Amino acid sequence: MSRIVSFRGLLADGAQERIALQTITGLIGYRITKFELMPEKAGTTEYECTIKIYKVPQTTVTESVDFSDNRLLAAAYTEGRASSDFIGQPLITIFDNEIFNQDIHITHIDTLSDKPCNYYIELEQMKLDLSEQTVATLKDIRNVGAD
Repeated sequence: MSRIVSFRGLLADGAQERIALQTITGLIGYRITKFELMPEKAGTTEYECTIKIYKVPQTTVTESVDFSDNRLLAAAYTEGRASSDFIGQPLITIFDNEIFNQDIHITHIDTLSDKPCNYYIELEQMKLDLSEQTVATLKDIRNVGAD
């Protein structure tokens, strides 16, 4: 049986945050089911926010999104202007259906200004059997030091 757990926060421009999910045995797995962004002051400021979720900490926070990077779990982008005649870019969110059992790391960069951005993530939490735990852990081991 699975359940949904959620995390939310406000990330400064250029910031990175760790969400602690790791357990001693690694028999709890997670999958992203929802990922949304909302600028701190939508409609009153100019922003171009990119928030990404990784399996490992990043040495630098960038706006580049590379879907061939196997450490990337999700990416979201939104933009807005203070002008009333600007329609804006709707939220673009893409996430992988991969199951993971380790901590995740969230990065944010605003390429237009230096504004913070809110994030909201829902993860499906599930019990893993020993073979699923082994696969998830081995994937994580392969990602260590790959940055």
